[in-house]
Amino acid sequence: MRFSLFVHMERWDESVRPAQQFENLTELTQIAEAGGFGTVWIGEHHSMEYVASPSPMPQLAYLAARTSTIRLGAGTIVAPFWHPVRAAGETALLDVISGGRAEIGLARGAHQFEFDRMAGGLRAADGGKHLRELVPAVRALWQGDYAHNGDIWQFPTSTSVPKPVQQPTPPMWIAARDPDSHDFAVANGCNVMVTPLMKGIEEVENLVGKFETAVRNHPEVPRPELMVLRHTHVHSPEDPDGWRPAAEAIQRYYRTFDAWFGNDRTPENGFLDPSPAAKFEGRPEFEPESLHQTAMIGTPDELIERLRRYEALGIDEYSFWIDNSLPHEEKRKSLELFTKEVVPAFH
Repeated sequence: MRFSLFVHMERWDESVRPAQQFENLTELTQIAEAGGFGTVWIGEHHSMEYVASPSPMPQLAYLAARTSTIRLGAGTIVAPFWHPVRAAGETALLDVISGGRAEIGLARGAHQFEFDRMAGGLRAADGGKHLRELVPAVRALWQGDYAHNGDIWQFPTSTSVPKPVQQPTPPMWIAARDPDSHDFAVANGCNVMVTPLMKGIEEVENLVGKFETAVRNHPEVPRPELMVLRHTHVHSPEDPDGWRPAAEAIQRYYRTFDAWFGNDRTPENGFLDPSPAAKFEGRPEFEPESLHQTAMIGTPDELIERLRRYEALGIDEYSFWIDNSLPHEEKRKSLELFTKEVVPAFH
């Protein structure tokens, strides 16, 4: 099982300059590369300071010049916000800039807040049809001349310029949750990325089960890979209560996610207060004690033991999701401890 880093530029108030956010992201990426991580993933989000990332492309292109081995993952491009010709060309350019290190993740999108601003109010739940049309169109454009007459996009013969370095195409990943998404990804030869969010190992097993069902249903397709994305924080065994600040920070992150996802308040200059903790009374999965067990929080030895279960499930890539509302210094210490104490146990 290999490791990757999932990271955004987090900003929780005006005290951190955007330039400092980007320096922080760059430093974490370089630590991950030096520590043996295979890929860095950056997603796409709009007008949200706590996940500042209007496009992963320029960030990853910059990181291509600041790194040498780590692969560069767009994780994920939100399909309804991209035209296929633009998506194909920009991702191919990333592959050229990076010398063939691009990984291309695509998703249908989740936040109605973003759809209201980027897609004319399209229902977020309807983004799947854009994803299903975008994936084969991008792949065809990467490989040569292609005309498209779909339900969403229509364009005359075109092609990706430039062409990607990786042939026949860069690896494609689909963010999947329901069985239909798993089936679409596998049928189209795409790898699958999943997140159990604040649920436990039973949800990981459930998602693996959906993936394995899709694999069995498509014996004609070479077996794709499966990545699990999970909030992760490592603390020293000399600090037995080190889990609590991390669990409370991740709870704040999820309460903020809930506030944006609810789409019932107008943000102020890109900031939105977390939903109050009282909203989640009777929801034990939001308690710090529960998040200690469901998020990957613990000492190096505790994480190694828990990650062995992921490895036994046949998961190909574990992605260390470092966004958590903690200060950069705490993230750096956690990531360094993970690379020094946890990663070697799996190599």
